Amino acid sequence: MSQISYYTQEGLNKLKQELHEMETVQRPSISQQIAEARDKGDLSENAEYDAAKEAQGLLEAKIAKLKEVISNARVIDDSDIDNTKVYILSTAKIKNVDNGMELSYTLVAENEADLKAKKISVESPIGKGLLGKSVGEIADIQTPNGVMKFEIVEITR
Repeated sequence: MSQISYYTQEGLNKLKQELHEMETVQRPSISQQIAEARDKGDLSENAEYDAAKEAQGLLEAKIAKLKEVISNARVIDDSDIDNTKVYILSTAKIKNVDNGMELSYTLVAENEADLKAKKISVESPIGKGLLGKSVGEIADIQTPNGVMKFEIVEITR
């Protein structure tokens, strides 16, 4: 049974580009390696041939998996997201109640999380703690160092 995954349009486009690159660049390259190894003679003792065939098998498995993910992907429509509460695709500006430090995070599906881009998963402890909160509310977030309190300062899309 396949699992539905939610993506932004940008995230889905990245997956499609990755699939395209695998099919149009990597697949022909491996086929060329197999052909070159085959030309070298006896296949029973040809390590290059075996390695190329193994790489081909791994690539084909990745392609099949990626095709399945793309076919079960759903794009999240952000046009009807309510900005009064934190939801997926909301950008929440939060303030650490203890030290006053402010941070901004965009909540995304788990498969699009990228901390460097300040995109956190709705499945992460911070994401779960922020979901459904409004401006002015305090989110109690369980961390390995104990409970941290964050105040929701602003919610944008």
